[in-house]
Amino acid sequence: MPAIASQRQTDPPPCALDWFGSEAGLGLLTAEASAVQRILAGCPALPWAWLGAPAASPPPVVGRGLLLKRDGHRWGGAVRCGLPLPLASETFGAVLLQHVLDDGIDADSLLGECARVLAPGGTLWLAALNPWTPYRARWARSGLHARDPGRWQAALRRAGFVADSISMQWLGPHWRVGHGDAGVGATDRLRAGLALTVSKRVWAAIPPARLHRLHWQAGRSPLDGLR
Repeated sequence: MPAIASQRQTDPPPCALDWFGSEAGLGLLTAEASAVQRILAGCPALPWAWLGAPAASPPPVVGRGLLLKRDGHRWGGAVRCGLPLPLASETFGAVLLQHVLDDGIDADSLLGECARVLAPGGTLWLAALNPWTPYRARWARSGLHARDPGRWQAALRRAGFVADSISMQWLGPHWRVGHGDAGVGATDRLRAGLALTVSKRVWAAIPPARLHRLHWQAGRSPLDGLR
């Protein structure tokens, strides 16, 4: 007798990034809000793009902002798309990535796209989990992957960003959910999140050296001054 097929719909597999919708995850996202606003305040003239985890709240739309959220391996929001992003090159003054790479997905493709769409002098802000924090116990067994800053810096270099333009800040709580802040001191390295900020540098072409014209005085030999 053939087995009777069940008509019940199975639940979709859990997404690791759903952890940011928990109390602990939202505590970290809330602590990052002021850092997001500082980045946006630095590019008043150009459009900006924010790409966030599914549970993250996008920043208030001030000026021309594009808001996208991770949806599996795609993006949803103002446009629904995959990679490469359907965006013009060198258009944005800032691109903000808020924990969209913390599930261990390959980062190189997205970072390369960020480098492409950023205007010269534009800013990339990347927020990620800190592997050294005691807060990591709160996302244990969630499927999230915290990478150390050295791996993020290497990924940014592969995308074409200049290493000496990368700065870092530590964000969020140490352990208690409601005690989020930011800093760059020794104790701040135990905060829940880290953020790397890097500018897109474009090396100017070196113009050819100007030729100096030589003027000879009529009736004199170039050797007259040596006699």
